[in-house]
Amino acid sequence: QVQLVESGGGLVQAGGSLRLSCAASGSIFRINSMGWYRQAPGKQRELVADIFSGGGTRYADSVKGRFTISLSKTMVYLQMNSLKPEDTGVYYCNADINPLTSIYNAMAYWGKGTLVTVSS
Repeated sequence: QVQLVESGGGLVQAGGSLRLSCAASGSIFRINSMGWYRQAPGKQRELVADIFSGGGTRYADSVKGRFTISLSKTMVYLQMNSLKPEDTGVYYCNADINPLTSIYNAMAYWGKGTLVTVSS
């Protein structure tokens, strides 16, 4: 069993900063990548940023230059600066992991989400 638990969401004014954290735990053989998705009210879930075990990163165009993703062992962080009202949404942690129960097969795991609200 693999679990992802997010923390760090909250209410912030436009221009402010927040740092999200996600901890992966359980029967993990290998973490291939971890990342963050968000879902705004009435919209589809979208990729915000992800980071691969080799260090490569991807960012949505809308957050480039403002958000920074980092990975440390089984933790992934998202530093969010210069926040805008359009960054509001539920942020979900995602991970591509080979579990101990199936070391040759990677599986996608999701956290339950943490709410970020940016007021104007």
